[in-house]
Amino acid sequence: MLQKVLNYKSKEAKCAAEESESLLEEPAQCEDSLPESGRETNLEFNLYNSASCGTLKSTNDICSTEVHKYTTGRDSKQTKDSEKATVDMLSSLDSDKASLLTVEEVVARLQTDLRHGLTHGDAKQRQLLHGNNDFEINAEDPLWKKYLEQFRQPLIMLLLASALVSVCMKQIDDAISITVAIIIVVTVAFVQEYRSEMSLEELKKLVPPTCHSVRSGRVENFFAKDLVPGDIVYLNVGDRVSADMRLFETVDLCIDESSFTGETEPMNKHAAALKTSVDLSRRHNIAYMGTLVRCGSGRSPKTPLQKNMDTLGKQLSFYSFGIIGLIMMLGWIQGRNILDMFTIGVSLAVAAIPEGLPIVVTVTLALGVMRMAKRKAIVKKLPTVETLGCVNVICSDKTGTLTKNEMTVSAICTADGQFAEVTGVGYNPDGRVMCNKTRVSKMSHPSITKLVEAGCVCNNAHVFGDVLHGQPTEGALLIAAQKMGMADVRDNYLRQQEFPFTHETKYMGVKCIPRYSQNPEPVLFVKGALEKVIKQCRKYYYHGSYYPMTSKQEEQFLNEACHLGTAGLRVLAIASGPSWNDLVFLGLVGILDPPRPGVREAISTLLAGGVSIKMLTGDSKETACTIASRLGLHSHGKRALSGEELEQMDVSQLMQIINQVTVIYRASPAHKLKIVKALQANNCIVGMTGDGVNDAVALRKADIGIAMGHSGTDVCKEAADMILVNDEFSTIMAAIEEGKGIFYNIKNFVRFQLSTSIAALTLIALSTLMRTPNPLNAMQILWINIIMDGPPAQSLGVEPVDHDVLKQPPRNTKQAMITKSLMVNVILSSTIIVMGTLFVFVRELSDNMITPRDTTMTFTCFVFFDMFNALSCRSANKSVFTIGLFTNKMFLLAVSGSVIGQFLVIYFPPLQRVFQTEALHLNDILFLTALTSSVFIISEVKKFVERLLIMRQHQSKHFIRLEV
Repeated sequence: MLQKVLNYKSKEAKCAAEESESLLEEPAQCEDSLPESGRETNLEFNLYNSASCGTLKSTNDICSTEVHKYTTGRDSKQTKDSEKATVDMLSSLDSDKASLLTVEEVVARLQTDLRHGLTHGDAKQRQLLHGNNDFEINAEDPLWKKYLEQFRQPLIMLLLASALVSVCMKQIDDAISITVAIIIVVTVAFVQEYRSEMSLEELKKLVPPTCHSVRSGRVENFFAKDLVPGDIVYLNVGDRVSADMRLFETVDLCIDESSFTGETEPMNKHAAALKTSVDLSRRHNIAYMGTLVRCGSGRSPKTPLQKNMDTLGKQLSFYSFGIIGLIMMLGWIQGRNILDMFTIGVSLAVAAIPEGLPIVVTVTLALGVMRMAKRKAIVKKLPTVETLGCVNVICSDKTGTLTKNEMTVSAICTADGQFAEVTGVGYNPDGRVMCNKTRVSKMSHPSITKLVEAGCVCNNAHVFGDVLHGQPTEGALLIAAQKMGMADVRDNYLRQQEFPFTHETKYMGVKCIPRYSQNPEPVLFVKGALEKVIKQCRKYYYHGSYYPMTSKQEEQFLNEACHLGTAGLRVLAIASGPSWNDLVFLGLVGILDPPRPGVREAISTLLAGGVSIKMLTGDSKETACTIASRLGLHSHGKRALSGEELEQMDVSQLMQIINQVTVIYRASPAHKLKIVKALQANNCIVGMTGDGVNDAVALRKADIGIAMGHSGTDVCKEAADMILVNDEFSTIMAAIEEGKGIFYNIKNFVRFQLSTSIAALTLIALSTLMRTPNPLNAMQILWINIIMDGPPAQSLGVEPVDHDVLKQPPRNTKQAMITKSLMVNVILSSTIIVMGTLFVFVRELSDNMITPRDTTMTFTCFVFFDMFNALSCRSANKSVFTIGLFTNKMFLLAVSGSVIGQFLVIYFPPLQRVFQTEALHLNDILFLTALTSSVFIISEVKKFVERLLIMRQHQSKHFIRLEV
């Protein structure tokens, strides 16, 4: 195997780097389909070349399920001279040279061991010498440069032009005031964007890539960045390649290099050394970092939130520019100072145009994602959070999501009628196998022994201590054997060939020869779904003899399987024989997979909130329906659909019945895509779970693809929108709760921003129409913009999620952000603010001469109105005292900071000159506080009346039902 740190500048390197940087980002796409080595870019990274060896097999996926090992190549010595020699040696290796070397030559140069790997001491020493297995990406722009970028916004440049014109007209005070106000606005915007960027950076740390590597003879799982040259690494189907590597043993290995080469078809890989040097895309014994083992690709459409935000932003900008243009034109017709009207117009544009909306939405979603991560749900794309609130159908895998995926053999039924119960749970040998109150041992019951032996030999799992490596179903068989004293039964056979499990065949087989037999004859061991295995059997085992399989006997075995299935057990059929045409049926195994705690409650809550749930499983109908009934999913009148029935339907036929289906049994990943299409054709917003490589297409097609974090493949995680760290269904409920809550928080922010914008525009428009002096100057309007887009507004986005949102039905994606009820609240608040502010302005303008006190009182009145309005916007239907006055600490800090800032504007002399204010008396502050609280009081009264009316409606409906 080879490995070296190579400063390698190329287009394909850049693509691989961009894709591998984080699981939360979409794969990068190259412009050219075939890269050329040596093409220059601005990105440098350490290219690891590696060799790999060994093959293990897994039955997790439809396609080739072999696990491939590789080693990452670097080495170090203990002395400086040897370290330098090692570095020089590795520096002479690149992927081209590595592809030409044999496995033995690469291993020798890297001084590693294919079987035991590196020791932990060697690995630590090499990491100190060569650093982490990370890309080196150019540094971002410095903060000062990002800050200056804020001044390039069109509206800010217009204000700067206004200040420049003021200087030219020798209005120095106005120029200074405008400049200071601009600096404040720009600084607040910069802080907001920086905070948003930092939130997004935190998201990248949520799913660091991991790998399986051999250290000191044991397979360990650790972060890919800790790989060092010389490591032996396992590659499984669905994995992301953790470093550039030299393969040394493969079985039907295909790697998707579309992000690297642009080719859409997976590339076949092998371990043989190449005879001549070829370009990167044709080095078939090299696997490149960031590529995926048998994966798919796709692009997601815009989410409902993105569409709503786009529409809202355009609408607000259009109407705001229209009103501002009208105000400036009226002012010019009335003969007002054109520079003053221009400055006020631009200031109004800054305040009214919702440039803060994308930032607040981004920060709100990012913080929501961080909260969801604490609840074990990792969201890869921000708008996905909101889409969760629209989901009205969840298609969930049974095993591992609704159930624990902790398989335990609980019943054994042999072909000759012996029935054994198995005690104990978990992956440990604590328990017994009992048959007719007699403990079963290796030699006591030959029929049971023969069945369990076949199940263990046709098996790829390993149990070390209490830790399972492999499939839970296979681990359960191994533990059953240990309980019978047959832990070493697999040592009696040498495997010659494997026939992997697929969702089409629904069985797995291995061809072996006895290790200690004098005249070894090949033996075939098979396990899988009963209806598939029994079709291959010509005989059945009965007390040491073989009898021909008859239709009557088949029916008896099917009845036994049905009996086990109705007990909620997963049924596995086991057979053996000399060939596929001469298999002997040995019996059945019933495997218990208990439901996860809290799943039934989560399902009940989601169903009550209008979310339909469909269970997908590969189990039999009896097992699937029993488990679904226990979970509260399947009831009388609901339909169960088989995978075979689904295959015979097209999408148009399926969409006619899919809404009545709650259970899909004997399902495969290929069926998931058709299910998603049928549901989406019925205008459903679909969440689909998956863990295998072949689930990727369905996950990408679904509105919300949900991957399993523990059992899911890298391909599945790459395709998904959300990852469940703990694989639990209840986490989906928590994510939906967050999604609904975040949307309502954003809606509350929009309500606050709209009411402030409309109030400011209306105030200036009315004063212009009434030919009175403008109650607010340009600097004061800019200060109001800071409040509208700044901390008080953003704090509404982090309002704690109301748990009652789960009771609300999923949001209709066609419903616009601006609803009738929202506009009623906005117009009501805006009217109160405008009337109150105008009242104060007219009251102070008794002498028809505008003074700093007049504008200060008006300005402070508007700001105080804004603070009370923000308080009422915390919830659209609940009283602030119900949700808790102190539950949103960010809001309290933001409002307190804004009030302190307002007092500084009023009482701090330098800011008095900038904003043209003067100090107010305590009585003035008390008067304004009492007046402006009216917007909060009226809003609370309105909410109370609405709740009272809703309560009476519910009581009336309940009374009518009782009478009927």
